[in-house]
Amino acid sequence: MCGNSGKCRQSTADRLHYIARVGTACSSQRGYVPRRAAWAELALAIGGFGIGTGEFVAMGLLPDIAASFAISVPRAGVAISAYALGVVVGAPLIAVLAARWPRRRLLTALMACFAVGNAASALAPSYGWLIAFRFFSGLPHGAYFGVASLVAASWVPMEQRARAIGRVMLGLTGATLAGVPLATWVGQRLGWRAALVLVGVIGALAGVLIPRLVPHNPATAGASPARELGALKRRQVWLTLGVGAIGFGGLFCVLSYITPTMTQVAGIAQRSMPLVLSVFGVGMILGNFIGSWLADRQLIGTIGGVLIWNAVVLSLFSLTAQHARTATGMVLLIGMGVAGVPALQARLMDVAGDAQTLAAALNHSAFNVANALGAWLGGSVIALGLGWASTGWVGALLAVIGLVIFAASLAEARRQATAARTRGFQIPVSS
Repeated sequence: MCGNSGKCRQSTADRLHYIARVGTACSSQRGYVPRRAAWAELALAIGGFGIGTGEFVAMGLLPDIAASFAISVPRAGVAISAYALGVVVGAPLIAVLAARWPRRRLLTALMACFAVGNAASALAPSYGWLIAFRFFSGLPHGAYFGVASLVAASWVPMEQRARAIGRVMLGLTGATLAGVPLATWVGQRLGWRAALVLVGVIGALAGVLIPRLVPHNPATAGASPARELGALKRRQVWLTLGVGAIGFGGLFCVLSYITPTMTQVAGIAQRSMPLVLSVFGVGMILGNFIGSWLADRQLIGTIGGVLIWNAVVLSLFSLTAQHARTATGMVLLIGMGVAGVPALQARLMDVAGDAQTLAAALNHSAFNVANALGAWLGGSVIALGLGWASTGWVGALLAVIGLVIFAASLAEARRQATAARTRGFQIPVSS
């Protein structure tokens, strides 16, 4: 008998398909109770907190890293690109090679690799070794969040999965508010190496907590590298990843140049920038909560609505960047644009079929592509002399393109549904 029979009595085909692909608190975590789930989500969120801190802290310590190796700041910035490249490469590679691994064991191994990579980065004897170790540190990033999202979703009914994903992602968004400022403070006083040691310690803590607080979660029945690679044959997977990679590039376009924009255009003092970045972090946390709540009620509407939100807010940022208070308020609203992250993660669960792990991990590769694309396009328009505030217009354009891609995804889903009905079958267009 199911220990949570009230939630297990679902007769719809999509519910049964969800159980088969992802697992639920009833089917894979027999006897699991909400209190234990909260502790398990906390362990997973701590891992996300460490990864988020490690990803962004280097941005504030580039001058220190450059001085340490006697190189220019732009050259030191390659360390950030190396980490992002590790995320893009590691997410699909690990998802495919570890397809048969029990998910708790995989999460523990990923945090161990993350902790080792940051400790090694702190001990890097040369710039070349630092680049190599930053690349290694980025490898577990996408796979960790992808697998953690699947595990969290497996504890709850389908109609609560986005909120479960959002609670895990709270570690990542919370890092921008607390983890990055703390690590930056440590790095400024004890050196950038000490900041990376701190990140490694957080990763090690998560690596200890996960096997103790997260219940055993086996790989999906029949999982294999070949089946995971099957996700790449699905057009809907590529379209959804395209929404994330392009539609959310605007957030990173503005964030990459937020300091010079706020200091040189809005006239905010350099010493006030930590406060501005904290405002952005608050926006991310609010967006994560609101977006996951909305996604559980109307997934398709949430994704489309967030893309429209981003287009409007980013445009308004360019129009109001000259006024310190208004611009700061817009930074809060831009941060809330991450409301689409849990929704896109849930959407990938719907369109990936049996290749859940790879699709979930690729979501974070897509957002790192968005990071690189947004920063590059923003830098390009600034170099053309269009001004620091022009990044908002570029970001709005990216959001509109993302909305077009999303519309194409929905049109494709309707076409597939029509074809399936013609053949005598019924598949859901959306959830």
